[in-house]
Amino acid sequence: MHCGAKIDWQAEMCPQCGLKQPLTPTATRKSRIAAGLFGILLGGLGIHKFYLGKIGWGILYLALCWTFIPALAGLIEGILYLTMSDQEFAAKYEK
Repeated sequence: MHCGAKIDWQAEMCPQCGLKQPLTPTATRKSRIAAGLFGILLGGLGIHKFYLGKIGWGILYLALCWTFIPALAGLIEGILYLTMSDQEFAAKYEK
């Protein structure tokens, strides 16, 4: 049985009743490492944007890939993703 208290999504256990929270399925979570590598290696094609669910931005990167501007932006974004903490990444990209 559980107490029904609202719990922070990062908490492992309920502070009131001590019940362990079920793990969230990893298939629905976005990997910070994968997004960073996609940004660095395939950022010019916008693959990292498609991976993060930003379809419009991905199409824009793909349309402008011949200018190499998306490649530079993807490199910078990939580095930013890799330097973020998991909590920052989850708060910003897992909505």
